[in-house]
Amino acid sequence: MAGTGLFAEILDGEHVYKYYADGEWKKSTSGKTVAIINPTTRKTQYKVQACSQEEVNKVMDLAKTAQKLWAKTPLWKRAELLHKAAAILKEHKAPIAECLVKEIAKPAKDSVTEVVRSGDLVSYTAEEGVRILGEGKFLVSDSFPGNERTKYCLTSKIPLGVVLAIPPFNYPVNLAVSKIAPALIAGNSIVLKPPTQGAVSCLHMVHCFHLAGFPKGLINCVTGKGSEIGDFLTMHPGVNCISFTGGDTGIAISKKAGMIPLQMELGGKDACIVLEDADLDLVAANIIKGGFSYSGQRCTAVKVVLVMESVADSLVEKVKAKVAKLTVGPPEDDCDITPVVSESSANYIEGLVKDAKEKGATFCQEYKREGNLIWPLLLDNVRPDMRIAWEEPFGPVLPVLRINSVEEGIHHCNASNFGLQGCIFTKDINKAMLISDAMETGTVQINSAPARGPDHFPFQGIKDSGIGSQGITNSINMMTKVKTTVINLPTPSYTMG
Repeated sequence: MAGTGLFAEILDGEHVYKYYADGEWKKSTSGKTVAIINPTTRKTQYKVQACSQEEVNKVMDLAKTAQKLWAKTPLWKRAELLHKAAAILKEHKAPIAECLVKEIAKPAKDSVTEVVRSGDLVSYTAEEGVRILGEGKFLVSDSFPGNERTKYCLTSKIPLGVVLAIPPFNYPVNLAVSKIAPALIAGNSIVLKPPTQGAVSCLHMVHCFHLAGFPKGLINCVTGKGSEIGDFLTMHPGVNCISFTGGDTGIAISKKAGMIPLQMELGGKDACIVLEDADLDLVAANIIKGGFSYSGQRCTAVKVVLVMESVADSLVEKVKAKVAKLTVGPPEDDCDITPVVSESSANYIEGLVKDAKEKGATFCQEYKREGNLIWPLLLDNVRPDMRIAWEEPFGPVLPVLRINSVEEGIHHCNASNFGLQGCIFTKDINKAMLISDAMETGTVQINSAPARGPDHFPFQGIKDSGIGSQGITNSINMMTKVKTTVINLPTPSYTMG
């Protein structure tokens, strides 16, 4: 169970969790806590420490000191500790999954999958890091015009320093380790600021790294209110890199962070373009998977369907039939549709639905809401003047726009301020490639719904969907910099040999 047995050390009283710094679990000197509301019951489930700015300063100093020593730790030893942490994480998947169920209303089976996937990601990162960081580059000067062979250049990758990792609520464990593992294998230290909803899951995950035996001060996890320590963290002079996944907050961070490397994966309005020759059964299955899994609370969820008018009626009927089979209820029962993360999220989604209704969208199901639980809803005949056509609901509501040409679909996709992912359904690979080239998104899926994984694939957005590229290899490269050493030889006055 969460907070018991192996994890009892991280608990302070009933349902109150400590933060992690210098290899120890601590109570904040502020004496304050932050409540975590269970989306299903809408009651306080857990509390975490409200860390102060002074405590953040101490954590940054600890992280900086620990990083200097960690950078000198042999690469094989770093990998060994990551493998150990991965094994502990997977072994104790049940209590961490329990936290995900209660904090973010993720279905039970999906919560277990997230933890196991996270362990696999950590192990893969350890192996990939050894390969990438274990080899350098050798250059000689006479390959460039006008130079003699008098300079030998050696390059290698070295760590950036302190990495600030900020994961989102929807995948708090997986998207935390996707930042932590590359940073650590590369020789960096970590300051983790988890989301409020998902913080306890993160704390349990961090304890697995603690049990693996990483050096004190290398991994730190501070909790608290964004209004009190958010800007203080992201603008802290001790931070050498920020890896953030989330929404509009990332844009604000990027404007304030200064001249440090940024890895930002933000929102998406992922378009699904459906051509006349598409396999509509395949499309319908992927729309359900892509648009409604985890109640649509995914950056890579299908957010708008752009379907050719000639096949729209048929596709909508197929999707409606599948929506009718989705189960709705609490995450403990492994329902397909579970409560969205907060009341404010549910209210925002409802605002989009009301706007669509007022402007004449066709409701394929009756709109229904109980608390944070919103029943799945397909909206047909959505027009560009409706908010749902452009805004990201982050909930189980999916708009269908009927188009009369491929160009119309591409135009709608590219007119969005987002550019994370998109997908195309057609049997004509030539058309698919041409449309893919024209779509202004970081990734285009052909005949499949958008998805972030597998975790070693590159993953990036453009426009307001982010900067920098993720994926295990890209993250390792992004969290390092090139160090160059040049050996200068004297110009020979005679020919050797």
